Amino acid sequence: MLGKLARQNDPNVLVGFDKADDAGVYQLTPELALVQTVDFFTPIVDDPYTFGQIAATNALSDIYAMGGRPLSALALVCFPEKADTGILEQILAGGLSKMMEAGCTIIGGHSIRDPEIKFGYAVTGTVHPRRVLTNGGAKPGDALLLTKPLGTGVISTAIKRGKAAPEWIEAATRSMTTLNRSAAEVALPHAVHGMTDVTGFGLIGHARELALASNVALAIRVSELPLLSGALECVRAGMIPGGLKANRDFAECVVEYATAVPEELRTILFDPQTAGGLLIAVAAAEADELVAQLRECQLDARCIGEVLPARKPLISVV
Repeated sequence: MLGKLARQNDPNVLVGFDKADDAGVYQLTPELALVQTVDFFTPIVDDPYTFGQIAATNALSDIYAMGGRPLSALALVCFPEKADTGILEQILAGGLSKMMEAGCTIIGGHSIRDPEIKFGYAVTGTVHPRRVLTNGGAKPGDALLLTKPLGTGVISTAIKRGKAAPEWIEAATRSMTTLNRSAAEVALPHAVHGMTDVTGFGLIGHARELALASNVALAIRVSELPLLSGALECVRAGMIPGGLKANRDFAECVVEYATAVPEELRTILFDPQTAGGLLIAVAAAEADELVAQLRECQLDARCIGEVLPARKPLISVV
């Protein structure tokens, strides 16, 4: 909708909303730029403290995806008028724990009465203007890395339906409360040409944005995809969130599958992620070293494909 409005021609805007990037970047000085993002959503787990942690992890992720460092955050709260405020206190405490881990200071916020709980943050960070990582820098020949496993969307749906096994919940929660801070810090010294985080539009949706912004094509190997425990079981049991269906309806037109790719793996490619991993386009010569360093940080990082010259299909899945 923003794209339908008149553009503001401000030369200090280094990254706006024109290429669907993760955050906006506004230059203050030749050595300093602000990175700004906002994200909030409804609960996806039952425990209020954990929900707060997930919301904070998710909001911080966009700052890391741009190569930035988070500085401050404003809390966004929608809460029922007659609900137990102890629940809200636990949500806020969970969010605070992750903000403290990130070294990001909560400086205020805004709340409204709403029948449905919603929570998140507007986060501001900093980055050097010449070191901004966008989704538009991937180059043919780059390796394509993913730093977290897929499956939080289908597992969250199983949780809501009371069908999720405890070990699935534990694995998904651990993933959704792991900051992308370590992944970004490890990646930045390498020859990273493009980076984004995989969130609500699923792997294919965010890969599509990267490919279009970079004017390249991508090849993804499903045999290398990291998957959460229980993710494929949820797909086979029909635990399909509405967001997955919407993602598939929108983006599958740019995908060509090898015949051998099974349906459940085709489906998981569109699973909407909460606080998902980073999708990194890095020089192929540095990919193995970067994956090894990411795994030393206890991240299930994989090389899932490569960047190709622009062609059709935009994304090949083999």
